[in-house]
This record gives sequence, C-alpha cells and structure tokens, in this order.
Amino acid sequence: MPLARILALTLALAVAPPARADFPETLRDHILPGVAAFRDATAALAEAATTGCDPQALRPPYQAAFDAWMAISHLRIGPAEEDGRALAIAFWPDPKGLGWKQQQALLTGDPAALEPQAFARQSVAARGLFGLERLLYPTEPLPADPCPLIRATTSDLARMAAEIDAGWTGGYAKAMLTAGAPGNTLFLGGPEVRQALFTLLYAGLEFDGDQRLGRPMGEPSRATPAKAEAIASGRSLRNVLISLQSLRGMLVSLTPDAPRTVAAFDHAIALAEGLDDPVFAGVATPEGRLKVEILQQAISHLREVALEEAAPELDVGIGFNAADGD
Repeated sequence: MPLARILALTLALAVAPPARADFPETLRDHILPGVAAFRDATAALAEAATTGCDPQALRPPYQAAFDAWMAISHLRIGPAEEDGRALAIAFWPDPKGLGWKQQQALLTGDPAALEPQAFARQSVAARGLFGLERLLYPTEPLPADPCPLIRATTSDLARMAAEIDAGWTGGYAKAMLTAGAPGNTLFLGGPEVRQALFTLLYAGLEFDGDQRLGRPMGEPSRATPAKAEAIASGRSLRNVLISLQSLRGMLVSLTPDAPRTVAAFDHAIALAEGLDDPVFAGVATPEGRLKVEILQQAISHLREVALEEAAPELDVGIGFNAADGD
C-alpha cells in the first residue's frame, strides 16, 4: 500500500474519538515536511552555486539551508544515520580542526577528488555545512580558488538531503506507521516508536544545552567563546533557537497532554529570543555568561520536566535515559 494511503488511514484512526496527537501526526506535521524542506533548500543552494561562487550571493541560500537542517538535526535516526549522512552534513564540534586541514588539501590537490563519487568518500570533517561555512565565511586567506570545492560541497549536500527525504518517503515512514505489523523488524509496536522519538527529542535538548551552550561557556574561571558553533556565519544563538522551536513542535505533535513541558519550552525559547548575543561572545564577561547560563539552566529544567511529564504520557518510563538510545 502506498505511503500516502497508509498515512491517511493511520491518521484517520489516530484522530478518531477521543482525539490525541501521536507519532503519525509527528510524521505528517514534523518529520516529512522537515526533510522535504531541507531537500529543497539544499537543492536551491546547489543550483545557486552552479551560476556563480560569489560568497555574498551564496550566503543567503546557505543560511536558508542551515535553517532547514537545524529544524531536523535532531532526527538522527534511519535515513539520516545511514552512510553517516548526519555527521557529513554537520560535523561539529571539530576540536582538532581536521576539516580545515583536509579542505586545504582538497583546494590544492587533484581535481578528481571533487567529482561527486570521489567527494562522497572524503572525510566528513571536510564536507557539509561547516565545510561550506569555511569557504563562504573565510577567517583566513584561501590557498586556491574555492569555486570547485564550493560546487562539490553544495552538490554533495543536496545529494544527501535528497537521499534522506527519499529514505523517509520510500520506506522508513511506512515502517513507523506499520509498527507491530508482521514482518516489521524495525519497530515492534507503537510504544517503541514513541520511545525512539522521545529519545531524539531528549537528545536534541541535551545537545543544545551541553554542546551548543556548554562549549562556549567553558569553565566558570575560563570561558571559551571561540568554541561556539557556527561563529563565522553568525549562527550560534540562531541554531539553539531554531532547535528549541522545532523540538517544541515535535513534542506538540506527539502529545497534547504535556502542558508543563510546553510551558518549559516556551520559557527557554523566550530566553533565547531575548538574548542579544549572536555568537555567545558575551560569555567572556560575568554579565554575559550569566545570561547564557540562565538559558542553559532553563534547557536543563526543560529536560527534567519532559522526563517527569511527557515521557510517561508517551509510554516511556521516567527512569529511561534517552541519551543511551532506544
């Protein structure tokens, strides 16, 4: 049976009285639109690169593609994990600077390495959104014309995004919707799907607080603002905000019966929206660090509330550690 038909039938059952949100709505309203938007944004970026490599012209479609990725970056399951796609799309953190070292070799090396099949085998550190950021927002002179590498990187991104979208629409979504059906070895029942999705939600919050905020905050005695994500493109705070907004949408699509969790989301989002510190440079001052720390604490509280309220509502035990996987 086609995916569209399965989704329609499953949703019809899901909204029958008494109505409640559940994972079919998450697929319809959150996952499938999100992966399609990322597919389209990366295709537009790749198309723009074919007409010219002026960084100023490519930055707007780059930012749009990064926005689309942040809306689904927590969906590290199935098609995004196959062939290491998620890691190749966004290899961060890169504490040893491997990506830039490998990109320098690609910039000055054999052009054959930039052919689509060859480039897909290059290190994940040299590819994806962060590889492209170093080319469009260079912090030091590039050793050669970046245009061939820009085009290889944008084409590679578009390919991976299209594969993720095709993976969801071509079978993975159906496996979720038919959880528990004979022959379905991916998901043995609805509770297993809900647990997997809650795992992704919780892990996304954990990454926001511990990595996107924690790395630039560093230690109380020594902040490390240079370790913030996507500094060159000015996206450090924006990434946190989009992630929180998207994770909130995911929660609401899963269950309407988690008012405290939604309120905790809204509080954290409001703090992020009010934080005038795009790349967390303010963590180098006591006042600026306090503001980021308050946001981090709000996300930590949000995780606790989600475990206390949303997890039982989704048939995920309170003692379940989402960071451990499903």
